[in-house]
Amino acid sequence: MQKRFYGLLLLALCGCDRDGGVKLPREVKALAQLGETMVRQLQAAGGQTTAPAGGPADKVVLSALVRGDKAVGHRDFNGAKRVLPKVFAGMQEDFYCGCAYQGKAVDWLSCGYVPRKNPERARRIEWEHVVPAWVLGHQRQCWQQGGRKNCSGNDEVYRLAEGDLNNLVPAVGEVNADRSNLSYSAWARQPTRIYGQCGTVVDFAGKRVQPREEVRGRAARITLYMHQRYALNMSRQDRQLMCAWARQYPVDSWETRRNARIVSLQGEGNFLVSQPARLAEVCG
Repeated sequence: MQKRFYGLLLLALCGCDRDGGVKLPREVKALAQLGETMVRQLQAAGGQTTAPAGGPADKVVLSALVRGDKAVGHRDFNGAKRVLPKVFAGMQEDFYCGCAYQGKAVDWLSCGYVPRKNPERARRIEWEHVVPAWVLGHQRQCWQQGGRKNCSGNDEVYRLAEGDLNNLVPAVGEVNADRSNLSYSAWARQPTRIYGQCGTVVDFAGKRVQPREEVRGRAARITLYMHQRYALNMSRQDRQLMCAWARQYPVDSWETRRNARIVSLQGEGNFLVSQPARLAEVCG
């Protein structure tokens, strides 16, 4: 009954504005968006996907976005990109291949990188969302009505998630492009490498990515944090894999150092890094 009520409320509120019958005030649109979040969480509880264990019961906790390099708080994606060089100062190594970089220039010789198809993009570092932007937004109304651009400009929850420093890492541009919104997976102990000596591989036919072993624990803790923090749905299979990686590869010094810097800039780090014992709350 509760699920049906929120579904009807959401359809009634959103349908009027889309059809051009009634111009809805901002407060009503916000209520509709809240209803959407609650419907997704109710669906997750009874369907094939699982809501984040221990996550917010009815809505994402919002934080006001800040501007400027010296402010402490969450930023939008553009603001995040301006402070990310501070997070990784002295730690200039790309996430997926272990390539050294300076500024935005990738040093291929440092990691034995060989471009697969796009050498121009492979020359530069880009900021990769470990949990892809598509995952953050595709279930939200803003995405359905205008995609990522609309979400970035008009959805508070999405903007918060898109710029969360915990979810952003430096990556070789070509690998970032190839990864796109594909899910992490593991299928071969010694896969055929596609970027020279880089240990991360992409299975385009299977629509999956196997990250190099050195970053699997990091990727898992970031993924689990983001799904809990922003009430995202995750399949049971993906959750089992992330939990297995988080247990198999404990928190390392790179994560601890990065997390401390994120806390100083954002005021909120990844609790799975600062409090590893809380993994049991998420994974059971």
